[in-house]
Amino acid sequence: MARIDPIERRIYQCICKSEDGIKAREIAKSIRTDPSAVNHFLYASPFMKELCWQDDEYRWHGQIPQTRPHYGLAEFSGFYSSVKEFLDMDEARFLALLKLGCENVGRNLNDTRGLFHSFADARETMRTLFRDLREFGYPAALSDNWEIVFELRIKKSKHIRIYADVLLVTKRHAFSLEFKMKDTIEQEEVDQCAKYCEYLDVIFGDEYEIVPVLVLTKARDLFRDATISGTDAAVHACSGDMLYNVLDYYLGFIR
Repeated sequence: MARIDPIERRIYQCICKSEDGIKAREIAKSIRTDPSAVNHFLYASPFMKELCWQDDEYRWHGQIPQTRPHYGLAEFSGFYSSVKEFLDMDEARFLALLKLGCENVGRNLNDTRGLFHSFADARETMRTLFRDLREFGYPAALSDNWEIVFELRIKKSKHIRIYADVLLVTKRHAFSLEFKMKDTIEQEEVDQCAKYCEYLDVIFGDEYEIVPVLVLTKARDLFRDATISGTDAAVHACSGDMLYNVLDYYLGFIR
């Protein structure tokens, strides 16, 4: 997929921030761009073609609005809920909903490589994360309404491919967590962790920072940065028991 044009991004954001929909001429006026350029992207951009729609009054709407909560994520996820709902749910109920959701979004549920065990492993790691946050004094009232997504699969066509094992969406950050049941960092998986960040950045808009994290659930006491191939950029790499450090880096709750 080609890099996102700045005008394309602004058009998409304009649509997804509109609560009641917005017409093409209103978009052009809002972003101070020639109407012909707006119309080109409305009908040619993969983001607009696949993740936006037009009503009978020619108003454009986004399937994943850039407002909190991002309810539209549920349509592309194996599991979507608030953090509070997630923490209140037992494992059997969670796995049943996740499997059903995965079927709905076309996620292959072939368990020959321990897929269901990895689901349970990711669930327990996230529950441990929130226990750690509580122990460090981060108020439940602040995190209960965060959004949590398992098995994000935005793949409307060959043009749109955005995957994440787990998304944790706070007030200003979207943590994209790539889970591996391993204890060592591999370069291929570091690169995979960062692969969809540019596109998640478009989905969430300018008010959010996308944070890629490689989580190695078989490791212990690991928290470091890992450089992405061919760049000076890095992703966070951590063991499950150290995941709270990533959140602290951005939220600053440990004193």
